[in-house]
Amino acid sequence: MRHHQTFPFESLSQTKASLLEWSKSYEDALWLDSNSHQDRYSSFEACLAVGAAQTFESLDVLHEFVGQQKDWLFGYFTYDIKNQIEELTSENVDFLNFPELHFFQPRKIIFIKEGQLHFHYLDGYAHEIASDHDAIFHKKSIQVLEKNEFSPLKINSRLSKEAYLERANLFLEHIHRGNIYEANFCQEFYAEQAEINPWRKFQQLNAISEPPFAAFLRMKDHYVLCASPERYLKKVGQKVISQPIKGTAPRGINTAEDKIIKEELANDPKERSENIMITDLVRNDLSKSATKGSVHVEELCKPYAFKQVHQLISTIVSKVDIDKNPLELILETFPMGSMTGAPKISAMKIIEELEETKRGLYSGAVGYFSPDGKFDFNVVIRSILYNASKKYVSFSVGSAITSKSNPEKEYQECLLKAKAMRTVLEKGQ
Repeated sequence: MRHHQTFPFESLSQTKASLLEWSKSYEDALWLDSNSHQDRYSSFEACLAVGAAQTFESLDVLHEFVGQQKDWLFGYFTYDIKNQIEELTSENVDFLNFPELHFFQPRKIIFIKEGQLHFHYLDGYAHEIASDHDAIFHKKSIQVLEKNEFSPLKINSRLSKEAYLERANLFLEHIHRGNIYEANFCQEFYAEQAEINPWRKFQQLNAISEPPFAAFLRMKDHYVLCASPERYLKKVGQKVISQPIKGTAPRGINTAEDKIIKEELANDPKERSENIMITDLVRNDLSKSATKGSVHVEELCKPYAFKQVHQLISTIVSKVDIDKNPLELILETFPMGSMTGAPKISAMKIIEELEETKRGLYSGAVGYFSPDGKFDFNVVIRSILYNASKKYVSFSVGSAITSKSNPEKEYQECLLKAKAMRTVLEKGQ
């Protein structure tokens, strides 16, 4: 059981900074931030979960806990969970070494919603609410800018441009032979012997992008700095919502240019075909559990503007039986179509052949399960992954290869998506 207590606060930005600073003393912590984006499916402004009462790294044990709807769970699924869901394997090298899945039952959860702070502590820790509240808002260190502790990083590319173009053409050969219609081709950028201040770097990355599905995860010496604009899957009551992104264009230099770029993106045949193919894939995934006739598309190829880019987003919804285990909905739709391709199994096999490294948590999902059967997970893109003990920093970017793709343009799209992460890592800390 949890004890609930509510407090007012004054400054939203200062409260968020204070909570993130306070979380540093916990080895298991997950911060979720909507950056004040509001849509019909928003649940809260931000949330912090800290301290592990229990941890889960097995699908079977997680399935049982979630099915019994015992309590809140926060954590992630890596892309490579696909190998436990389907008859797939991954032989590519993994330099980050994150567990394939990791969830924890938090001792303490703090929500920012409806203009207030909501503390939800396990009963055994309820007596710490008042002292924690005081500690959060009386830390003087958050008022002082930290000195530059570490040097700028030298970012390396796992694939040369020539190698990228060669492999993009191999994807096109598969498409022309009819093996697949579309595949998301990703490449890794990395730094070795790298030391960063992950909290500071997350704040810088989040400030650049201000996305609706930002996340900062610490799991001992593993860190995720996520500035994702994309929702993978959400469940509210019996309703399931997926919002895949496919279609990208840069922001303009002024409002007039922005409007033109946005309209061109919305009407671009290649970008629309990418999105529509994935929308069809998501419709098929959701239909595995949906009640008859309940799958429908609420929005198709709608352009949305973010600080760095314009994106085309579709919204697909369905209804499921009330007793459906929430984890099963994840397993029936994972990995998300926007990061795989169509047909999904064939695309994933070809991706494994042509990509250089394991994706790990990139292309995975970060989020939570609630005790009343709800859940919400993002797509881990526009993210920096850090293994502090190995001093290894990585970020990956990708784009969809279709029959209309131009490999050079796809490469430039990757560089556009990489810009925010590269900027954050290459500047002084």
